[in-house]
Amino acid sequence: MGKKRQVETLGNAAATRLDDSAARPHHLTDDPNTLQRIADAGLRPERLPDHVAIIMDGNGRWAQQRGLNRIEGHARGVHSVRATVEECCRLGIHQLTLYCLSSENWKRPQAELDFLMALLEQYLIDERKEILEQNIRFTVIGRRTELPAAVLREIDENVRLSQDNTGMCLCLAINYGGRSELVDACRELARQARSGTLDPETIDEAAISNALYTTGMPDPDLLIRTAGEMRISNFLLWQASYAELWVTERCWPDFDKGTLHQALRDYASRERRFGGI
Repeated sequence: MGKKRQVETLGNAAATRLDDSAARPHHLTDDPNTLQRIADAGLRPERLPDHVAIIMDGNGRWAQQRGLNRIEGHARGVHSVRATVEECCRLGIHQLTLYCLSSENWKRPQAELDFLMALLEQYLIDERKEILEQNIRFTVIGRRTELPAAVLREIDENVRLSQDNTGMCLCLAINYGGRSELVDACRELARQARSGTLDPETIDEAAISNALYTTGMPDPDLLIRTAGEMRISNFLLWQASYAELWVTERCWPDFDKGTLHQALRDYASRERRFGGI
């Protein structure tokens, strides 16, 4: 994601690349408190996912079911974000990626979009202290285009302040689309080939992965979707190729620690063969 990239994106290689020490799965820990919390949840450290990704769906439906304005659902969803981040930290999950705003969400009513941007800006400010106290490494993926300057300022500040943290990586997908990410990656590889720094014949899966917004991050092991929809909605299309899918009928504002534990236990019961026997 060099300076020549025509589309400015969130989460460049410098912001997302993990060093060797940070890349080790944090759930493989000897910390007795973490091990006790894992056991209390009915889980085993070696069966936990390294990277959990969540499509946080159903805020609007949750509000409408209660006769509330859609924006009330978004406001309530922040509580679920906070609780999920906290519990993943407590369990020693290495990375949590949350799908906050898709590139298709700009089709929504302007009043709702304005509220979402204000809510996002406030969240970034309010959670800054917690991010630093919990040793969380904060990063964002997506395109910077269309995001308000105030939101970009708070994003960049959280990334800057937490860049040397060694705990869980919290990645927010904001103005993100999986197809757009692949387009940007293809453009980057084409520019390298045109400049003579890349031989097209050497392009392989690793080269493509390194050109994505998520370069340096592990692929998600578990992809959770709330509100019962059976699709991945243009989220991490390349990275989620072998992720285990888990869908709950619960809307995102009702997603709690118990629901997270249920998803993790179901994940732990599965046999991952990655195309083998």
